[in-house]
Amino acid sequence: MALNRVFIILTNLPVAGSLFRRANSQLLQVALNRTVRTNAYHLQKIGSDYGGWIVPSDRVDSSSICYCVGAGEDITFDIGLIEKYGCEIFSFDPTPRAIRHMENIAGAESRYRFFAKGLWSSNCRMRFYAPRNPKHVSHAIVNLQGTSDYFEAECDRLSNIMKSLGHTRLDLLKLDIEGAEWVVLDSILEDRLDVRTLCVDFEPTLFVAVVSLVLRLRRAGHILADIDGWNFTFIR
Repeated sequence: MALNRVFIILTNLPVAGSLFRRANSQLLQVALNRTVRTNAYHLQKIGSDYGGWIVPSDRVDSSSICYCVGAGEDITFDIGLIEKYGCEIFSFDPTPRAIRHMENIAGAESRYRFFAKGLWSSNCRMRFYAPRNPKHVSHAIVNLQGTSDYFEAECDRLSNIMKSLGHTRLDLLKLDIEGAEWVVLDSILEDRLDVRTLCVDFEPTLFVAVVSLVLRLRRAGHILADIDGWNFTFIR
């Protein structure tokens, strides 16, 4: 934990942080090179440069069940999936600015189902801490930036949400949840959920921690197919 705090401090420094993040990303690329099977899949990036994700294009269709967790103010990936495949999107984000953005962009889209709820390990009410820069939208349960301002919102375990919506599998799950991905991924592995394509944004952390989790996911059948910065795509 102490090493992770040092890493977070370093990554927030203007110049050194940029170099440190780049070096860490390169280490990840080298360490995980043998697990990546990019050429085995029909991979395509959907969405904007900032908010887009790389997915196996031949594994999504109009019948796919897609959960996009962490909308922020860029839902081009969600909308891109609807436009390209005609599938229904289940989107989750309790952040007030994300809710307003969703209403402006996709409020009239019947295939876009939005829930003002967060993901965690249980059904509970959690604090979401604000970023240091008020221009940024993303809030974090784990208080990545050590701020004091927060809002509270209802959260639930992914397996509970799936059960409430009548889903026994997910064809695609996107997690962009500001450090809460570690807890949520643990719950997915514990509950042995059937997730076919898993897209995860890891907040900058020590590469050895990410490598360890990637290997855990691989043992559960989630094969790493692509790395795009800190965005990882797994296929099962």
